[in-house]
Amino acid sequence: MRNFKGLRRSAISSALTFGALMSVATNPIFAQEDAFLEEIIVTAAKREQTLQEVPISVSVTDADTIEKAVILDVIDLQTVVPSLRVSQLQSTGNTNFLIRGFGNGANNPGIEPSVGVFIDGVYRSRSASALSDLPNLERIEVLRGPQSTLFGKNASAGVISVVTQAPQFEAGGSVEVLAGNFGSTVFRGNVTGPLSETVAFSLSGNYNQRDGYFDNFEDGSELNERNRYGVRGDLLIEPNETFSMRIIADFDEIDENCCGTTNLFNGPTGAIIEGIGGSLVPNDPFSYGTFINFDSDNEIENSGISAQMDFSFDNFDVTSITAFRNQSAVSNADSDFTSADLIGRNFEDRDIDTFTQELRLTTSFGEKTDFLLGLFYAQEDVAYNTALLYGADFRAYGEQLAVATGADPNTFSDLEAGLGLPPGTFFAEGAGARDFATQDDQSLSIFANFDFYLTDRFTATVGANYTQVEKDITLRQENDDVFSQLDFAAIGVGLGLPPELANVPCSATNPPPACNELLALRPFQFLPQTLSIPNEVETGTSDDSDVTYTVRLAYDLTDSLNGYVSYGTGFKATSWNLSRDSRPLPQNIGALQAAGLAPAQQLPGTRFADPEETTVIEAGLKGSFNRGNFALTIFDQSIEGFQSNVFTGTGFSLINAGEQSTTGLEFESLWYATEQLQLNFAVMLLDPEFDDFTMSSVGDLTGTAPPGVSETSASLAATYTWELNNGWTAFARGDYQYESDVQVIENVPEEIASREVGLLNASFGIATPSGWEFGLWGRNLTEDEFLQSAFPTVAQEGSFNGYPNAPRTYGLSIRKTFGE
Repeated sequence: MRNFKGLRRSAISSALTFGALMSVATNPIFAQEDAFLEEIIVTAAKREQTLQEVPISVSVTDADTIEKAVILDVIDLQTVVPSLRVSQLQSTGNTNFLIRGFGNGANNPGIEPSVGVFIDGVYRSRSASALSDLPNLERIEVLRGPQSTLFGKNASAGVISVVTQAPQFEAGGSVEVLAGNFGSTVFRGNVTGPLSETVAFSLSGNYNQRDGYFDNFEDGSELNERNRYGVRGDLLIEPNETFSMRIIADFDEIDENCCGTTNLFNGPTGAIIEGIGGSLVPNDPFSYGTFINFDSDNEIENSGISAQMDFSFDNFDVTSITAFRNQSAVSNADSDFTSADLIGRNFEDRDIDTFTQELRLTTSFGEKTDFLLGLFYAQEDVAYNTALLYGADFRAYGEQLAVATGADPNTFSDLEAGLGLPPGTFFAEGAGARDFATQDDQSLSIFANFDFYLTDRFTATVGANYTQVEKDITLRQENDDVFSQLDFAAIGVGLGLPPELANVPCSATNPPPACNELLALRPFQFLPQTLSIPNEVETGTSDDSDVTYTVRLAYDLTDSLNGYVSYGTGFKATSWNLSRDSRPLPQNIGALQAAGLAPAQQLPGTRFADPEETTVIEAGLKGSFNRGNFALTIFDQSIEGFQSNVFTGTGFSLINAGEQSTTGLEFESLWYATEQLQLNFAVMLLDPEFDDFTMSSVGDLTGTAPPGVSETSASLAATYTWELNNGWTAFARGDYQYESDVQVIENVPEEIASREVGLLNASFGIATPSGWEFGLWGRNLTEDEFLQSAFPTVAQEGSFNGYPNAPRTYGLSIRKTFGE
């Protein structure tokens, strides 16, 4: 919303606004006792504090809300946290997290995410590892803005911290079954209890199955199904009051046919597809149907083990968290999204091993200073293999496409004969590009945070983080697409064209023979050779270091009203382009050709994007009163060197897109209208802008609003609880999520792909004194339709596809709890 322009980059305006807000402290309502509220304990600042006390912009979703709202995984969380957006893209393993409109990290394993996900203190380096159906959730904290001085691992846009319930020394557990439309069936169970006076355990498991809601009209199969399960073991050892250890081992698997895409705009190639016998669903974003020749396989396995040890000494405490994790993901898709066999195989095989070690020491210097000193180390090894291969119909498609551009129908056959190649060499079935990439990533952070209690009510916080990140990558390609390797300039010379005309294309004003007619075929070189790296010119290494910091002043105006102002910075290291569109930088082309490493027609592109640097100015006010609480935040956040990753048709272009900034306001509140009726309201108002954004595939977007970032997002929830006869209780809940209209993505026109969200969810439940619970639930009850993302169609210039949201789902649940 443009009326927020006056706040942009103005610490003075933020501070003045903050001062004005603090004046409401004179209102006597804030001095009353909390009548209905239970304190929410969070660990956002790496120590236990109430939600009101912590001077950070954080949203907390507790276990009760998670159960009542039927939040099954992190994707569902966005329906109750307006500042968080989660989009599932072309496969189950490609999911993007954004906070305040900032975030990237999907589709390209060389990009580390801007939003860090931590589960029980363990960093999950890729989004697919955060999608599991997590058991025994205690709370989920969403921290907005850079958090490097508290979490060690630099997360330049924010953090999602998931906390599960530790094993209990009282025997207990639960079993739950959910059933819904589209054949949905969910089983969840857990058991906990003591093994001895000093050791407790918990075991849990889940199974989630659902038929697809997206039809494949070619063979009758269904896409966008659910088929996943997981198991988890948790051991808590507390031999005395000064030491505890928590060991967690988990495994989960996803094996799904996902993800369906619809035809947003049928460009000039659509008629050619139909001309060779293919079918597609034209210009219908919400047909929930497509034509593909084989199932889109997605197989993901996540596994890991972690150990957290907490030591308590007389004057300080030490925490150590050690974790080993593995993620393997294999997918294969028919990416032309037609019944014509154009793309025979679009295959990915990703394997990521991660070791992380965090050490934290906390202590107090008297009663006036708390101190945290930490070290975070991460070692990640990535192996990434892909293949994009032609199908049986691509040759016929290419020939008809050539005719449509004015070429002779025998162009390819004549060229094969002229070069002495066997007929059918060009675009042969099974030919294409196979890419093999690796990345070795080592990250070390040293961080510290001081809280100075200047008075009983006034606290100053200073934190800093030094991070060093070293990355080494390799990339090579096996390419047997003969046509894409042809040097048309050299061929023209070989056919007798003067060298000075070899690179002169023909046009209406420049007809033959004073030009090279073959140059018109360059657009058909869909898969040009990728130059291997490292080589004599490109080392394939990056070594980045940076110091980030936070300065914060917090003041308790009363016992129930707190305010703060802060200034912080964040950092994200160099990201490497490991896609098949990874190409040498323009300034390196000459040196590569001089060394004899690059063909004459080598196209320039991007190998990597330099580090991101985040700056945020923030002012916040938090209060609690007799029937509720609220939190208000005003911020100005920007990212210099924003790492933009845009799909180009066969791969991804990764560049530093200059600067992206957002000025905004966030407001969250909880109010008990009566003792039975709880109301939650949250709103986020943003004024996002590309301060500097230029990319060859989309042009100059400087001064425009970033696609995918709504200026207004809001959620409203109402929960009513009451008592029935014989000790039974019941609740009814409804929540609504709204996002204002916005262009979906940079390289798809807004008139083709825009999004406005209006989701309505509801649930109802009854609980008995004996531990039985019965529930009904529904999501997207009004069947709101919107696009999660969009992209240019593969090898079909002028056409666009998109990913629609899920339709209405509903079901019932039965749960039995036992024990204390």
